[in-house]
Amino acid sequence: MKATEEIKAGIQDELKKFDIVFSKSMKSNIPLLNIIINYLLRRKGKQIRPVLVFLTAKLIGNTNETTQVAASLIELLHTATLVHDDVVDDAHERRGFFSINALWRSKIAVLLGDYLLAKGLLVALSNKEYDLLEIVSEATQEMIQGELLQMQKTRKLNITEQEYFDIISKKTAVLLASCTACGARSVTTDPVVIQKMKDFGFNLGIAFQIKDDLFDYEKTSIIGKPKGNDIKEKKLTLPLISALEKSPIKERREIIKLINKKSSKRDTYNQVFHFVHEYKGLNYAQDKMMEYHKKAIDILHEFPQNESRNALEKLSQYIVERTS
Repeated sequence: MKATEEIKAGIQDELKKFDIVFSKSMKSNIPLLNIIINYLLRRKGKQIRPVLVFLTAKLIGNTNETTQVAASLIELLHTATLVHDDVVDDAHERRGFFSINALWRSKIAVLLGDYLLAKGLLVALSNKEYDLLEIVSEATQEMIQGELLQMQKTRKLNITEQEYFDIISKKTAVLLASCTACGARSVTTDPVVIQKMKDFGFNLGIAFQIKDDLFDYEKTSIIGKPKGNDIKEKKLTLPLISALEKSPIKERREIIKLINKKSSKRDTYNQVFHFVHEYKGLNYAQDKMMEYHKKAIDILHEFPQNESRNALEKLSQYIVERTS
């Protein structure tokens, strides 16, 4: 049995219902919109975010209609941000498939993202789930700020390690934190429990993003983004930031200049790849990833052991060991 199948084993009923609820929540009476939505639904990924919502809820209590609303709300937000990200990055592929903007152009992609965000708001409001809406709205605000901060830093290529963590905290960690916070809030009103699970999701989100950034420096690329994509987009991530901080000033300047100028993409990537390996940037990032993974597991172990806690622990391990 695959790791993801083991993780989902205890929430199969919830996921089946979620697929139906989520699909219905996206539907429209506009034919073009439905064609695009059906395309999105056929490209369903690993569902890490709804899985986190359901497993968190079952760790603490029993899943219910509020849990389903939470999962749909977050997945609508996540899907909207992916569509918008592809427009911002001018990306024509996502996980081996054409992006929405590649097939239907950027204007339609932007409107689709807006539509999905609006649908998420309506899902929460129509069910009067104001607490969930507050959690997810705060996460959305942070994600936008993180994206803008990264754009600002990309222009000057002067990002520090602290700024990198500020960016990924906002861009990635807050969304996983909202998954676990909403999952907890769907079954309890205890602020201590909700905060603990939010912290669990946050630390897991940091580990998740560092793992994604490590993929850019792998010798083979079997993930959604092309190998070297961060370098192409002038995004300085932890492996490169660490290598730059350890290298002599002259060499550091040469690498920054290389990334900044319009040289051969493959030539640029090969030189940066060699530089990062030489100064142990991957080792440093790997160690940092495991630090945050441990923080997440330590929080999880404050809860009584049950099937859902075991599944969350397996999910945490999967996130740092995955190959895609």
